[in-house]
Amino acid sequence: MSTSKEVWVWAEQRNGRLMDVSVELLGKAMELAKENNGASAAVLVGEEVDGLAEELISYGVDKVYLITDPRLKLYQSGAYTKAISDLVEEHRPEIMLLGATATGMELAPSIAAQVKTGLTAHCCELCIEDWDGEPKLIASVPGFGGGICVKIVCPKRSPQMATVSAGVAEKPCTCEDPSGEIIRLEADLRDVDMRARTVEMVENPPAGLPLEKADVVVAGGYGMKAIGDFAPLKELASCLDAAVGGTRPALEEGWIPESNLIGTSGKTISPKLLLSFGASGANHWVMGFTRAETVVAVNKDEEAPVFEVCDFGIVADVCDVIPCFLRELKEEKGETSD
Repeated sequence: MSTSKEVWVWAEQRNGRLMDVSVELLGKAMELAKENNGASAAVLVGEEVDGLAEELISYGVDKVYLITDPRLKLYQSGAYTKAISDLVEEHRPEIMLLGATATGMELAPSIAAQVKTGLTAHCCELCIEDWDGEPKLIASVPGFGGGICVKIVCPKRSPQMATVSAGVAEKPCTCEDPSGEIIRLEADLRDVDMRARTVEMVENPPAGLPLEKADVVVAGGYGMKAIGDFAPLKELASCLDAAVGGTRPALEEGWIPESNLIGTSGKTISPKLLLSFGASGANHWVMGFTRAETVVAVNKDEEAPVFEVCDFGIVADVCDVIPCFLRELKEEKGETSD
């Protein structure tokens, strides 16, 4: 079956609001479609989401495939998989992108299995390159062990699918005179597609300042064990009006919640300043802040990989450096040091 050159984005929405990562991926889809001489499209599923379809068009996308059904107001695993897979089988897009949200990471492999194609997860970069004489999607992910970046291609199946975290792509600007088309469709759903139903979705807001909205981020790794836990970092973040983030080992130690994880399996951020303490600099983590304006790293291992990517490096023990930072900040604010 022939394949169109369309690049699709699943436009995830919750409670009538588009997820930021979906809008960001829309910009990437339009970029890839232009490189491949194709068209860009968003797939929007829900109930009474016409306004969101118009919002998607305003960003300059060529098409919005709109599936509306009262049963699809909330994300339903089986039903969403069936509805979108049917759409993929009918229109055969070249590429399909989904946000690496909790929902997207469940939906993406389900669709890939249904339409019998490959999926590259947690991509840090997407581009079109020549592969055996044909333009193909090249998806980059940090390699096993964290020291390299691996390029992955799916040359014989379509759509070429990938999941991408928020912050990897940039949100596009709206167009003054958008000309995209909204294509209204109905889902062919059966009772078997609704065997497991979502009855309610509850979102817990993150504690403190969200990572992706912070100008300053204080982050730590397993090396913080030398000082005990993340309490000093939280105090430092309070002095700087900063958000607190960390590595996978920091999450496993219980020092940060999952919403504060930085990296390919967490959040991709672009603060004006990132302060890194006790993190060695594994590629999986570094990929989460490549767009930070300034990175300051503290690690007692002078061979730590983090020193290869930071702007300013301090070879020292976090037990010595953090108290100095706190003392200076408190003195500057006129506070009494402990």
